[in-house]
Amino acid sequence: MLDAWVIALIVIGVLLLIFIMIFVPPFFIALKVFKKELVRTDKSKWNRECSAPDNEEQLRMHNTGLEWAEPYKDSIKEVKIVNEGLNLYGEFFDFKSNKTAILLQGRTESLLYCYYYAKPYKDLGYNILVVDSRAHGLSDGIYNCVGLKEYKDIIAWAKYIHDEFSQEEIIIHGICIGASTALYASYYGPDYIKGVVTDGMYINFYETFKNHMIVDHRPIFPFLREIAFIMRLKAHVNIKKGPLNLIDKYEKPILFLYSKEDKFSLPAKSEILYNKCKSNKKKIVWFDHGAHSHIRINNLEKYDESIKEFLKENNL
Repeated sequence: MLDAWVIALIVIGVLLLIFIMIFVPPFFIALKVFKKELVRTDKSKWNRECSAPDNEEQLRMHNTGLEWAEPYKDSIKEVKIVNEGLNLYGEFFDFKSNKTAILLQGRTESLLYCYYYAKPYKDLGYNILVVDSRAHGLSDGIYNCVGLKEYKDIIAWAKYIHDEFSQEEIIIHGICIGASTALYASYYGPDYIKGVVTDGMYINFYETFKNHMIVDHRPIFPFLREIAFIMRLKAHVNIKKGPLNLIDKYEKPILFLYSKEDKFSLPAKSEILYNKCKSNKKKIVWFDHGAHSHIRINNLEKYDESIKEFLKENNL
């Protein structure tokens, strides 16, 4: 008869084998997904080309933005800062104002994407700053840190245009990850960041990435947890942390723009963010149509007027 310790070793061995069989193969799949979605493997990835040329709306937004910027080429100043050891690049549209709108794109996009969102701010007399986020466009970096490190770059950009271009008031407009980045930068940044406009802001990246996997018919368990673990290990970022952890402390003016058709920042979660927000200068505007990050192209007039009305209401 086998001794008890031998039986215990056998049981432990079997359990260990089961664990390896269940979790190790998915781990390597999760690592592959992580590298594809959140790691810039070379400068050709997430460059300044349209990120989804096969998507008709995305390509139209890209080209329309380029057309908007064409008449203002003489107003563009190429700008650069260094933050956390990274060379970061941007463009400052100097329209001779003392206030600026910083426009922030989502994952995989360069500063060119943000041209598309500049018009309502130009109409209101704002200068425009667009930037290549770390690991995008011309900027240095390896990991997309889903706004949880990028917000420090935006604070550095805000200080730069305040000091170098005498910008007294700054508004940040962010789309998707850019919305999370905007919220964090505004909360932790200087007082001359006066408020934010958010387009499709999620509660955290873990939640929105889960929704991406559902839409793409990819299994969630155990891949999502393993991707989160890899993100912590490699980029030192917790993707379960996000706007939901901060919104109840935020007191500056904030405009929430959401589409009822958004499959990634779900309407029910969006309502939670709005209701939890502490600001008494908050406003939410719902749009009937538009995929995630594609609200404006489906609701151009209402989108721009919502921004203008909100900024005017708050004397911004």
